[in-house]
Amino acid sequence: MTKVVIIEDEKPAARRLQRMLTNLGMTTEVMLHSVSDAVKWFQNNPDPELIFLDIQLSDGLSFEIFEQVSPKSAIIFTTAYDEYALKAFKLNSIDYLLKPIDDEELEAAITKFESTRKKEGLDLQEIRSMLTGQSSLKTYKTRFTAQVGQHLKLVEASDIACFYSENKATYMHCYSGRNYPVDIPLEQLEDELDPEKFYRVNRKCILNIKAIKDILTYSNSRLEVKIENFTEFQIIVSRERVKDFKSWLNN
Repeated sequence: MTKVVIIEDEKPAARRLQRMLTNLGMTTEVMLHSVSDAVKWFQNNPDPELIFLDIQLSDGLSFEIFEQVSPKSAIIFTTAYDEYALKAFKLNSIDYLLKPIDDEELEAAITKFESTRKKEGLDLQEIRSMLTGQSSLKTYKTRFTAQVGQHLKLVEASDIACFYSENKATYMHCYSGRNYPVDIPLEQLEDELDPEKFYRVNRKCILNIKAIKDILTYSNSRLEVKIENFTEFQIIVSRERVKDFKSWLNN
């Protein structure tokens, strides 16, 4: 069985990838979650055949690993930053998987690895410069402002259970139960929120994963989601989004 190392700072995502690899007959030797952990491990263990490598780890970019160690392993990148990384990957003929990882795409990447059994000619400095230069890694909004009377209130994204639209206006619903207007349409919010934390379930609502209290089956293969202190309307995951919504939950 092929032995692999997973380097991914999001532990649920790492465990999910491990399960997917097991189903494909691959053994995960270790899951590492930071640059420092990875460097220590490679300094004290034989190189694996294959590394699944996330771009951004909790203590820096994963390319910093290779400034201190040089494992002779094939690398498949996993990333949510397709708009910045895609060109770099193509230039260097590197396999990559966009999150949330799809079963068929993972299997195709493994097939490519099995057919080559070698590391491509990586130019890690080239990739680093493309990711950290003018088109830096995408950042997401962490706070919003809402006007309350003559005052501006700052609201942290982590305190927002959902965003919703009603009567052509957009609101943010906080865990406290308060609703505040926000002068940003849902279409724009969808691009500005961290996709690992927020998901647009239908044309009216974007949810924070931490706010979900319950998920119920609903008619026509849809799902109903219950969130903290929200009674404005039923939150229904549209049928065409159910599969992607479940993948987001398991990421």
